[in-house]
Amino acid sequence: MRAHAIRAGRPINSRSGLYASSRCPQSSTRRFLATAHSAPSPQVDLASRTPPYRKLATKLEQVRRILGASRQLTLAEKILYSHLDNPEESLLSNTNNGKDIRGNANLKLKPDRVAMQDASAQMALLQFMTCNLPSTAVPASIHCDHMIVGEKGADTDLPNSIAGNKEVFDFLESAAKKYGIEFWPPGAGIIHQSVLENYSAPGLMMLGTDSHTPNAGGLGAIAIGVGGADAVDALVDAPWELKAPKVLGVRLEGELSGWASPKDLILHLAGQLTVRGGTGYIIEYFGPGVESLSCTGMATVCNMGAEVGATTSLFPFSPAHVPYLNATHRGPIAEEASRIASAPMAQNLLRADPEAAYDKVVTINLSTLEPHINGPFTPDFSTPLSKFKSVVEEKDWPRTFGAGLIGSCTNSSYEDMTRAEEVVKQASAAGLTPKADFFITPGSEQIRATLDRDNTLSTFSSAGGTVLANACGPCIGQWKRTDGTKKGESNAIFTSYNRNFPGRNDGNRATMNFLASPELITAMAYSGSTTFNPITDSIPSPSGSPFKFSPPKGLDLPSGGFADGNPDFFPTPGVPDSSVEVVVDPNSTRLALLDPFSPFPDTEFTSLRVLYKVKGQCTTDTISAAGPWLKYKGHLPNISENTLIGAVNAATDEVNVAYDVDGTKSGIPELGKRWRDKGQEWIVVAEHNYGEGSAREHAALQPRYLGGRIILAKSFARIHETNLKKQGIVPLTFANETDYDLFDACDEVATRGLLDVLRSGGKGEVEMVLKKDGGEKVVKTKHTLSEDQCAFVLAGSALNVLAMQGREGREEITRESELSD
Repeated sequence: MRAHAIRAGRPINSRSGLYASSRCPQSSTRRFLATAHSAPSPQVDLASRTPPYRKLATKLEQVRRILGASRQLTLAEKILYSHLDNPEESLLSNTNNGKDIRGNANLKLKPDRVAMQDASAQMALLQFMTCNLPSTAVPASIHCDHMIVGEKGADTDLPNSIAGNKEVFDFLESAAKKYGIEFWPPGAGIIHQSVLENYSAPGLMMLGTDSHTPNAGGLGAIAIGVGGADAVDALVDAPWELKAPKVLGVRLEGELSGWASPKDLILHLAGQLTVRGGTGYIIEYFGPGVESLSCTGMATVCNMGAEVGATTSLFPFSPAHVPYLNATHRGPIAEEASRIASAPMAQNLLRADPEAAYDKVVTINLSTLEPHINGPFTPDFSTPLSKFKSVVEEKDWPRTFGAGLIGSCTNSSYEDMTRAEEVVKQASAAGLTPKADFFITPGSEQIRATLDRDNTLSTFSSAGGTVLANACGPCIGQWKRTDGTKKGESNAIFTSYNRNFPGRNDGNRATMNFLASPELITAMAYSGSTTFNPITDSIPSPSGSPFKFSPPKGLDLPSGGFADGNPDFFPTPGVPDSSVEVVVDPNSTRLALLDPFSPFPDTEFTSLRVLYKVKGQCTTDTISAAGPWLKYKGHLPNISENTLIGAVNAATDEVNVAYDVDGTKSGIPELGKRWRDKGQEWIVVAEHNYGEGSAREHAALQPRYLGGRIILAKSFARIHETNLKKQGIVPLTFANETDYDLFDACDEVATRGLLDVLRSGGKGEVEMVLKKDGGEKVVKTKHTLSEDQCAFVLAGSALNVLAMQGREGREEITRESELSD
């Protein structure tokens, strides 16, 4: 899919001058001084936010008839199967007549809703626009949260970021208004917190263009992170395909107490499963311990399920869901969900059948769970707090740390913040101030306004904390550090975030990010020491006596209800307006219209070359870096300049250093462009879990744009493997992992059997023929291409298929109209 500039459009009238740079300071001040009841609750279309329960119940009955009334289903299966476009086709094809669905069936699903964050929404909308439809087929929302830099505080950072990204926000808002998408402006909140507060509901199925979309599973939804091309499937009413996941059951017993929090549950589980342990699974929580967790606590657990590779995570309907739905102005949904959850099991969409079998079961006793700290450099290196000091000493990690950062989409709930607040109050009463920089990120304007009303934010500010904008900020690399830490300098930070890959937060690959709960990080910030344990250790107070923290307590929900916050942050209505013209500057360096990728050739590939052989971890951050590159998310040529710049050369251990056939040294994107421009298509050879991390479809788009055709790896992360197929790149895995050692950069490679596999809808095997040292070596591979995915590759991309279907549909309508005349 090539890209070129779009013609200019007529600018829309932005609400309250939200993006007018000359008014940013004034409007920002007004927004951040919002009081608890400065405006009435926004009028929302509750019907569009309510799952189609009657339709889902009917579909579940159909599924029961197909599989037999005695078939016991997990909660994940009930929700997934009740969203099938054609249950009989999906459940009985290639499944031993329905006996072996998990891991075998290709489920063709019709999600209820789509959510997009601003960085990924650009490409999703650019792709959607090529289909020439008047509106989206399902309710959708855009959340401007990724492009706001955290540095000095919300009052400064938000207007600066709005001014710096004006044309992108204008584009997103105009497209949202044209196609009937609810648009949440910058500062309104982080996508996952906003979705939990407004859209997630028990039994819902939604797609989100962000890997942490499963956060919504805390409210009993099936919410799956996808790339923009997958989101377009739902937006145009095409079935979205998913290989039927296996189901990992996590049985919870006991009850959390003391310093243990929901974050510690998922930190502990990540250590057990590793970053690949959940691949191909949905994680479904059950057991008596579930009812001891708050709704937002469950969301924290589901959010970080992305770090173990799970398709998604979810909790069953819980008593905690009812007060949360009521508090967020969704009482009718709470009533309907309560009724369904109380129904006989045959009609019960919101609980697993009593004898439902899981593919694996992990049992966790919450009563004995202690706080954990995970990291550095990977979210699955998990250490109990009681052992962390000895590990720091053993590994010779920094003994001090420079910053503690709490909040983010993972841990910015009212409960999280009030637990951290109590820690601050204890320390302040003893006359202590933080020794590490302390940053606080509210998850949404609703949370921020409520914390402001209840004086929680003033507690943080009075202690020296910096309250950042309601946005992702440092969690995704949008952080300008002001503490003098130099690039390449080893240092430590503690965050309540979900991901800690090298260089992710501040662009410094030497920064060690340790993940923990907000309350633990807050306590440790007062010591400034990585070896401090607030359960056992004390801190000298100004009076000279030792001070020791008590376990903090917080409130699940505010006693005074949630504050609405500033009305400037309310979303636009989801009503399409064909008169709105999408705003794009033809000379933009930020946005460019897409041209279709070329279709698959009519022959096998005979002379591909290995552009790069990657050593070790290769995340989507590695393939398409975030941080300052986010500004090019809507401009494929420009963002392609960062392709694989974080990848390690397997031959030399150099980062972003590639060598041409003649030995010429260059950066990887430069070599990719050079080969593309002379017609030399290429492959990448990689190790395990290629593409782990964010659901960043640019990590598939960019290699395709630069001439990539195949990625050959030991294994893939689920979302990225799907994204590659959507863009016409073929993901293959080694049948024998040791064959990875046979390949070197610049080797010539041919395919054997690939064209037949594509033309047969996925049947058959693909071999790679390695031409080396005057001979040939045949390397066997494996693939997971389905019939639909083969069609994507043959057409050049999934979007090419959708566009063709759209043209055919419009032609049919025209013919019918002519005949009726």
